[in-house]
Amino acid sequence: MITLFLTCADIDEAQKITDLLLDQKLAACVRTADVESAFLWKGQKEQGSEKLLIIDSAEEKFDLIEAAVKEAHSYETFVLTAYPVIKASAGVEDWIKEVTA
Repeated sequence: MITLFLTCADIDEAQKITDLLLDQKLAACVRTADVESAFLWKGQKEQGSEKLLIIDSAEEKFDLIEAAVKEAHSYETFVLTAYPVIKASAGVEDWIKEVTA
């Protein structure tokens, strides 16, 4: 079980990627949050509002998720990161495995 983070340009892009991941059964759950980002890009300091997707999935789905995001994302270089879940409440891991099978 993993939790992934992905920033998106706006709500439309976030919804498009959310739908894609759920429709392809690559994720069990996707949450969307507003974030303010500051970062270095091509030698310049940038800042802006983005949407953060928090994605619950199975570790073996990472490569498929990355490929799906690559097709749908507007950024030249998007940041998709995955973190292992050490513990979760009862039934969560079974639910994720079931819905992403």
